[in-house]
Amino acid sequence: MNITVAGVKKEVADGLSVAQLVIDEKVETPQYVTVTINDEFVESGQFESTVLKEGDSVEFLYFMGGGSYGAY
Repeated sequence: MNITVAGVKKEVADGLSVAQLVIDEKVETPQYVTVTINDEFVESGQFESTVLKEGDSVEFLYFMGGGSYGAY
């Protein structure tokens, strides 16, 4: 089946779970990644049971803290 991962169209196996996609895409620090499918957030506890469908668009997001103290 065909999906889009981070803006790149890819052919993947039918029945692919989000958890397996994270492994296949060699996502760095997977314990900190947030995943969206078609702009909807997927809870990390649901990665194993969430199966991708034809045409899905998947993004991996990392939320980082920080800022610039005293930059004004």
